[in-house]
Amino acid sequence: MDLGRPDTKLVSELVLTAQYKSSIERYSTILNMVLEGVSLGEILQALVLLIEAQKVGTRASVLLLSDDGKRLLSGAAPNLPSEYNDAINGIFIGPNVGSCGTAAHLQQRVIVEDIETDPNWVDYKSLPLKAGLKSCWSEPIFDTENCVLGTFAMYYDTVKSPTEQDLNLIQEAARLASLAIERSRGLHLQRLSRKIFENLPIALVITNEQNAVLSANPSFISSTSLYDHKNKTFDIKAYLQYSEQALVDELFSFINRGLSWVGELKGFKAADDIIDIELVVTVVCDSLTQQNCYAWMITDISARKIAEKLIDFQNHYDQLTGLANRKYLFKKLQTLISQSSAAHGQSQFSLMILDLDHFKQINDSLGADNGDEVLCRVGKRLLEVIPENSLPCRIAADEFAIVLPGHQSSDKLSEFAQRLAEAIGKEMIICNQFISLTLSSGFASFPSDATSVELMLNCASQAMYNAKAIGRNCHQFFNQEIQLEAERTAQLHFYLKKAISKNEFELYYQPIVEPLSGKVIKVEALLRWCHNDKYISPAEFIPIAEQSGLIVEIGEWVKTEAVITAMELKKHNLIIPISINVSTLEFWSAELQKRFLQFFDSVVQTHNIDVFPYEMITLEITESLMMKQQSEVCEVLSTLRQRGIQISIDDFGTGYSSLSYLVNFPVDQIKIDKSFIQQLETDPRHKALVEAIVSMSKALDLTVVAEGVETQSQLDFVNQLNIPAVQGYFFYKPMPKADFLHLILRQ
Repeated sequence: MDLGRPDTKLVSELVLTAQYKSSIERYSTILNMVLEGVSLGEILQALVLLIEAQKVGTRASVLLLSDDGKRLLSGAAPNLPSEYNDAINGIFIGPNVGSCGTAAHLQQRVIVEDIETDPNWVDYKSLPLKAGLKSCWSEPIFDTENCVLGTFAMYYDTVKSPTEQDLNLIQEAARLASLAIERSRGLHLQRLSRKIFENLPIALVITNEQNAVLSANPSFISSTSLYDHKNKTFDIKAYLQYSEQALVDELFSFINRGLSWVGELKGFKAADDIIDIELVVTVVCDSLTQQNCYAWMITDISARKIAEKLIDFQNHYDQLTGLANRKYLFKKLQTLISQSSAAHGQSQFSLMILDLDHFKQINDSLGADNGDEVLCRVGKRLLEVIPENSLPCRIAADEFAIVLPGHQSSDKLSEFAQRLAEAIGKEMIICNQFISLTLSSGFASFPSDATSVELMLNCASQAMYNAKAIGRNCHQFFNQEIQLEAERTAQLHFYLKKAISKNEFELYYQPIVEPLSGKVIKVEALLRWCHNDKYISPAEFIPIAEQSGLIVEIGEWVKTEAVITAMELKKHNLIIPISINVSTLEFWSAELQKRFLQFFDSVVQTHNIDVFPYEMITLEITESLMMKQQSEVCEVLSTLRQRGIQISIDDFGTGYSSLSYLVNFPVDQIKIDKSFIQQLETDPRHKALVEAIVSMSKALDLTVVAEGVETQSQLDFVNQLNIPAVQGYFFYKPMPKADFLHLILRQ
């Protein structure tokens, strides 16, 4: 044996033994720090220092991948310049982003022997070179699922290639970093979970198959008196004893099969305190005991249940009377109809809709608060007389509905209507006044009258309106005649919507003459509708147009055509004022009033009118319009009068005649309704009324037009009173535009 030469094999073994021992020491150091709960930053710093101590000349760093997986953040690099650490903190990973950015992106080791010439550092080499760093080896740090957690890098101040031992060392460092990061994060998550568990406002308890409590948070301990602190047990069945048994049986059926369960039950908080709970039960097999454990998450939803009941009441019940509202009525009717379908049409029921007669007068005279009190009294009286299982509802201001289940004969329904009318009609004292109510009601029956919710409501409503039409204070049954009338109305409404676009409207003109000479001095424009070569009476389609809101568009068409006619007359130097009927609905809101005013400006632009013939337009309004929104309507009409338009009250004497309205409203003319003129020969009192109207009009400086003059004797009476203008069949019937223009031009 040559004692002068060292044994190479022995030296290698000694080196490996030393490296192995150092490796074990590093693992031991890092693991102890993890178990002691040392912060991750301190652990990584210790790891870097251990590696640097093992490999002299090394300056190491750990970078951590951000939560979004896009950037590298500083973890530990105690011996790298702070300027360099700050510069690379938050750098995006990607190809050719230094050694670490590239390693994290490619998920593989990146060895850069010369930073100055390596393509991975082309855009970033100034940073390390300035810090005196010339080579960098980077190893990705992987977790147990092979996902990148960060990088471990070793820097040198010389151009340097790694040896096999260097590569083993950097690989070991990455594994130790992985251990530190995962264990630290796991312990942190465990501590965080425990903290959340302890502070969770939801009661959470974990039990085993013997009902022993393995863990319980403070919220659970304070949530029920059934928790046995001493023995650590919880009788879940006793806790749920006030719940619906079917749901409890379902719960245990699920968890006995290892399935989770979610539902709402009743929980025992104390002997006098049963709460609503939401329960979530999760079954987990304990790997240690091989037994099932149960996690019971209990949320007190009592406040929510109370709120839901309140919301349900607000959604389905009338706040004033406590009766069901229209929405609930719809649901009830739909349920009954669905049940009938399930029973193959065997189920029957009747619907009664009733409306208080003249309730608006009570509301206006006594005030809204007292009106509400009347409605409350009516609601209570309904409850006193309605049959068992019936549903009373308030569906509009003074409109009520009653659902009467089962077959009801007409006689039986009539008896009930009479009994109800008597109960509601009993005198009541409101605001120190005696009030006696009457009601109009209508009945519809399912399925004989209708087979859907909408049709049932429509049929009962139509019957109720019929009761009002024949004098109120009675009840009516829906019948085929009402059905035909309703269908006719619906049909006309459908065609009316298309009448303008189909050019089915036409204006007829009825001259207004000076009675002594017969000269045409004014004219009234009258709307006519010809559909399928048949003229439909205005008395039939105008109410439909008003109820549907179509009257606004139709009114604008009428005014436009009348203005066009006025312009044609003006071209022939004929100043013949044209009277246009205006519906109350055209002034129904501030928006419509604004639209009414703007209409005249838009006509000027649309038809290129240089000077609008305001002086040739008279608007005929009804007395009811003067009663609605008096100040607002008065302002609109005053604006129109300032432009030159005249205002006439049509059918004067048939509505809400009041001298105060005539004095306060901007009015130029009164048209005496034809009903007074046509009864002059049969009732002397009508002569007195006409004389009074004429006298009053002269006193108020208003011109007068007598409508409906059809006989010589009527004309003679009109002339005796010196009425300056007359309209009626005695002179002219309404005529098409062409005939009217021919008449005027000939005149």
